[in-house]
Amino acid sequence: MTEALVIGGGPAGAAAAILLARAGRSVTLLERETGAHDKVCGEFISHEAAAYLAQIGLDLGALGAVPIRRARLADKRGVTDIALPFPAFSLSRRRLDEALLQLAEKAGVDLRRGVRARGLAPISAGWRADLGEAGAIDADAAFLAVGKHDLKGWKRPEGLQGDLIGFKMHLRLQPAQAAALDGHVELMLFPGGYAGLEPIEDGLANLCLLVRRRSLPEGQAWTALVEAMRAACPLLKERLTDAEMLWPKPLAIAAIPYGHVQLSSGGLWRLGDQAAVIPSFAGDGLAIALHSAHAAAGAYLAGQSAQTYQSRLARDLAPQVLGATILSQAMVRPWGQMLLAQVARLQPRLMAAAAARTRISERALRALPAPARP
Repeated sequence: MTEALVIGGGPAGAAAAILLARAGRSVTLLERETGAHDKVCGEFISHEAAAYLAQIGLDLGALGAVPIRRARLADKRGVTDIALPFPAFSLSRRRLDEALLQLAEKAGVDLRRGVRARGLAPISAGWRADLGEAGAIDADAAFLAVGKHDLKGWKRPEGLQGDLIGFKMHLRLQPAQAAALDGHVELMLFPGGYAGLEPIEDGLANLCLLVRRRSLPEGQAWTALVEAMRAACPLLKERLTDAEMLWPKPLAIAAIPYGHVQLSSGGLWRLGDQAAVIPSFAGDGLAIALHSAHAAAGAYLAGQSAQTYQSRLARDLAPQVLGATILSQAMVRPWGQMLLAQVARLQPRLMAAAAARTRISERALRALPAPARP
């Protein structure tokens, strides 16, 4: 039996496991993949996320993270360049997640790769996870960090914006385009959706996009979607000219409950996207994951209940998630895209202010206890 069972080895699960293990608790971390892997994600690291990563001893510079200083908003009408109101970075999830898992092992976490939880149920002494052929494991407390996917029996309700499909592809841009992208995250608008393009380590770029299901080209073909985006956004067409797509097909995910904020814990410690799902354009999903990990670990170590933690986290995040979701709903509609582009061109400071409103509040950040040092 373990004191803390963490299900899911992404940033939320790995960070929580690290913090609990450094505090002297026995921790078992289940990661269903056997090795490093990519995920549908914009790969943007906000300054809040970077601060959390630094607190647990992760050196972004040593991992090759790319500094991001500015943002561009582009549609068929033109491009607006805006200074970000905060410093940021970009790093692939493949590299980031693997580095966090290595830190977890170094902290003394019992990391079990290639092990998938098939179910989770309360027992008299805590929780029991069904591991299929690998048997079962009992724990005093269970931390659910399975990301955008749900664990059987613990499905989240539909979010406020559940009609989007996400795609992701890594690219090698032509040298001139890579140089133009350097230091920027670019948000591209096209009918029915929006895409984010940013540089990542090793001179590559990440293209991640969301599109309404009804706006997908017939047959949902990736090549048809890319061509439709290129036709609708000249900057994206320019960036993708002679670009090399590094995978045979994109990663994809659907039925994401964007806008969901978990109010009831059910006795579980829900982390990351299991606690709150903010639209990807906001670039704060990673910060929310790490914030929830720090908040949960701190509450657990202080002897507080999972419900106390969940209620406090919901209060911390609900305004930002709601505001970002309303913005996202507008961004996939023609009138919203037109309005957003006009505001960006005429009042760029308002865009920076809107970006700041989707961040975790300073009050919530200050309320967290200091983590155990590595």
